[in-house]
Amino acid sequence: MSKPKTHSITKDMHHQDIMAAIRKKGASLAGLARHHGYKNPRTLNSVFRAPYPKAERIIAEFLDMRPEEIWPSRYQDKRGFKSITEIADKQLHVA
Repeated sequence: MSKPKTHSITKDMHHQDIMAAIRKKGASLAGLARHHGYKNPRTLNSVFRAPYPKAERIIAEFLDMRPEEIWPSRYQDKRGFKSITEIADKQLHVA
């Protein structure tokens, strides 16, 4: 029997693993949001429902990682990794 084909896109980190990593470093998502000037402490939670490049960068920097390491499915296409700038530019120019 042949092995099933694997997808080239690696799975994203589970949101509970991300939250645990933040807690292990002595912080919370709400605390990160406040530290970065967000009035609503739940703002960064949006990152778990849809791509949010700014929040992804905040969380990744705090965890000493790159956003594409945490959410590879958001940064890969058939050609490979997209740059954060490319994704942010697309979101800014959507009419």
